Amino acid sequence: MRYLVSHPQVQLGTCLANQQAGEEIAHVYPSLLGRVTGQFEKANYGVLGKEHDVVFLCLPHGQSQGPVEELISTGCKVVDLGADFRFADAEAYRKTYGESHQCPELLGKAVYGMPEMNRASIASAQLIANPGCYPTASLLALLPLIKTQGLDSTVIVDAKSGVSGAGRSAKISSLYCEVNESIKAYGVGEHRHGPEIEQFARQPVLFTPHLIPMTRGILATVYIQKDPEELKALYTEFYSEEPFVSVLDSGLPSTRSVAGTNRCHLAVCPAHHSGYTIVVSAIDNLGKGAAGTAVHNLNLLFQLPEETGLESLALAP
Repeated sequence: MRYLVSHPQVQLGTCLANQQAGEEIAHVYPSLLGRVTGQFEKANYGVLGKEHDVVFLCLPHGQSQGPVEELISTGCKVVDLGADFRFADAEAYRKTYGESHQCPELLGKAVYGMPEMNRASIASAQLIANPGCYPTASLLALLPLIKTQGLDSTVIVDAKSGVSGAGRSAKISSLYCEVNESIKAYGVGEHRHGPEIEQFARQPVLFTPHLIPMTRGILATVYIQKDPEELKALYTEFYSEEPFVSVLDSGLPSTRSVAGTNRCHLAVCPAHHSGYTIVVSAIDNLGKGAAGTAVHNLNLLFQLPEETGLESLALAP
């Protein structure tokens, strides 16, 4: 909503909620006071699809499938920020999420919503599967090699995320006293975003996420067996016309430099051992890793300038 209220081509329609249905939007999110009025409503997807050009869904895995089926039957476009349509194969979804997909026939119609990867396909799609936040940071660090078929050895991704990646609901593991002054790995060897990354890398990726005591941001450090000089030139050329991805000439990315934005900063660095490269990727997990990319996808779906509504820079310091 923060992005959309400043988007000149968007009229914010129905705002949905489950637990907060009936509450004033600006009461739940005081930062929207004076910009968004009205209450959160319960979803009626059949009516919703007929009254709106596009619907954003932000539901836990397993809960988007029925709504998506109902929405696209009305003809509206859907950007699903959940995980239900990120896999092209129903069996891959079952292995990753431990349950069968209820609409496998729709998986082939969904387009993975990473604009840098699938710009043309997104523009002509009805159903967009917004990428996960960790896969966004990781795949942007690998995409030039994926696109040139130059990724041919095992990749290591060490990624760290702020606590907002766990969502807004109350959880013991997200309490201040549990998170502050601590860093921990989680989902080691089994995190669900690992297979999502591998789907596009098409080879083994050793992915380990970590929780760090900050609100927002992801920093992914990616280790690749490639010559760093060749990669620096490749990455600089590949991303030269991308509006939201910058390859730094010097220095290293930081989450502060992209906080609150739809931007990704990359650095391509030589490793201590010859023939190896370290790529560092920084994004805002709620921006480029979720809502920012969703709005970028909206712009592509409706043939709008890609930066519309997404021009903001990070607030730093």
